[in-house]
Amino acid sequence: RLDTFEALENEQKLLFVFLFFYLFLFFFHQTMGELQKENPDSRVIRPQPGLCVKTLSEPDKQKVFVNVCQSNAVPAPPQLSREELVELLQSDDPSGYRVPMSLGEPHTETDNSSQGCTAYDVVINQEFFQTCQKDPLFQQFIILVSVEGLENKYNLELSRDWKVLKNRKFLGSLSEQNIRTKSRPVIEELHTQYVPQFSLLVEPPAGQPQYLTAEIHLPGVSSCASLVLDVGEDRLVLTARPNLFHLDICHHLVIDQERSTAKPKRPPLTLKDPNVHL
Repeated sequence: RLDTFEALENEQKLLFVFLFFYLFLFFFHQTMGELQKENPDSRVIRPQPGLCVKTLSEPDKQKVFVNVCQSNAVPAPPQLSREELVELLQSDDPSGYRVPMSLGEPHTETDNSSQGCTAYDVVINQEFFQTCQKDPLFQQFIILVSVEGLENKYNLELSRDWKVLKNRKFLGSLSEQNIRTKSRPVIEELHTQYVPQFSLLVEPPAGQPQYLTAEIHLPGVSSCASLVLDVGEDRLVLTARPNLFHLDICHHLVIDQERSTAKPKRPPLTLKDPNVHL
């Protein structure tokens, strides 16, 4: 009789656990259904792991991991050949080529040294991810785009001295993400680019010029990582991405491009070009 009583008690426990789990799943699906109704232009996806990038936050030098994930639910970007990618990276405004991606919320993880760190999940189209894996240039490009996307969304500054982990495709645990299902307009209004205030100073002021110093004021630019600078013999082109400032200066002097230097100051950016010739 005692064995029979214990068996019945165990069956009741199992039945209770089953009912609890069933009710949990029921209310979970009900809640997710209500969320879908509230936001019909989005859907929940579970991405697949891709590659894991280790970098540092600036200026506090804290470890940050970027999980570049893949999913067919994310639209693919326009087709791009290797030659077109090279031209894009050398252009004045590479932000004209947009890669659809989903940027997840930061989550706290533990690295191999049992130290706390922050990880972000970025999801791109699966086919495009596979293309990027076949070419190191494409891989570096998608990492750059992912890092810049996180910087813009979360107001971060991340080091460009990153490392792709060989034996790890993901740090942490894969979580679901909510992505848009309604496409944005193909043609979007671009933000107006403004010409920043600048000044040119020839040194010395009299006699044969030796240096040409340009001071450029860039309010709202918090990181040099968003600047694209092109120095020619008689021309200076500076763009602050994304679409904040654009400066194109032509002058009558000839400068030494290889020895030109640029350094940020508060408030202006200073560019110094040596060996100026009339």
